[in-house]
Amino acid sequence: MVSLTPRETYATPKIAANNPYIIADIAEEVGPAVVYIETTYKASSQQSRRRTFGDSFFDFFFDDFFFPFQQPPQPGQSVGSGFIISEDGYTITNYHVVDNADKITVTLRGKDKYEAEIKWADANLDLAIIKIKDAKNLPVAKMGDSDETRVGEWVIAIGNPYQLDHTVTTGVLSAKGREIRIPDSQGRVRTYPNLMQTDAAINPGNSGGPLLNLKGEVIGINTAVNAQAQGIGFAIPINAIKDIVAELLDTGKVSRPYLGIYYQAIDKELADYLELGDTKGVLIRSVIKDTAADEAGLEAGDVILEINRQKIEKLDDVQKIISGLKVGEEATFLVQRKGKLMTVKVKIGEKPQIIN
Repeated sequence: MVSLTPRETYATPKIAANNPYIIADIAEEVGPAVVYIETTYKASSQQSRRRTFGDSFFDFFFDDFFFPFQQPPQPGQSVGSGFIISEDGYTITNYHVVDNADKITVTLRGKDKYEAEIKWADANLDLAIIKIKDAKNLPVAKMGDSDETRVGEWVIAIGNPYQLDHTVTTGVLSAKGREIRIPDSQGRVRTYPNLMQTDAAINPGNSGGPLLNLKGEVIGINTAVNAQAQGIGFAIPINAIKDIVAELLDTGKVSRPYLGIYYQAIDKELADYLELGDTKGVLIRSVIKDTAADEAGLEAGDVILEINRQKIEKLDDVQKIISGLKVGEEATFLVQRKGKLMTVKVKIGEKPQIIN
């Protein structure tokens, strides 16, 4: 057996050894593409949801598991971060940073201010793409491949926590594939099944900013922080939005298959109550009006067991199958309704550009 010396065991990564200023270089290169986002909205409809410094996302989390935002209410304003992905101003951020905004203002590192508008948004992904108006020749952040990331690799977060402009923090990628469940403003529970966990400091105001690898590539979108532990933050993998970005930049819109349901996994207690015999399948919690699911006759309380004869054994299976279908294609659902098996034909709809 070869014995390693302490120096060999804890060797500094080669990239850092070759360039002790690698973090500073990346921050200097990517920093100009990171923006500060301010939104204003109708206080009457959002007063109970927003706080000073914004990040309404932090107010919705269960059991104080996430950051209990204690700042006094300040209706009418919210802030966050984002990063530019095209020279003409397309910018990625979190949905919760810009949801229900009447006005969006983007400030670049040089303090230049622009108005922006939402071009695509999906609350279920907590992602949004906004377009900076009258912009050209803007600095752009390069997107990496989040599937190729490795637990333990160094990562860098850039954002505007507590309105502190272009704050840089570092850490490692602590884990991948983390699932969290968060109630939204309408009382629905949204499940985020594939988040990246990091110990790089992420605080209110960081939401929507980039999580970078040591190549200076964006591998995630910072989105949440744990309230009860030090060094636990979350980011959405960049691959969740890369195809959407490509289609939006190429065609000016995003066309995605859409069913129109909220659903949840089935645990043993729920399976016993519904007399299912096992925990396979997913339970439809609600059906969105005037969507493909509503028009086809799917109902809240239905248990989806199969789609096009593909078994539904876990929560992710529904989205994977639907995303592989085409808008307008007919799909056959095998569901259990009130203890009886039945098939439902569903003509797959098109996902709205903005989903609340």
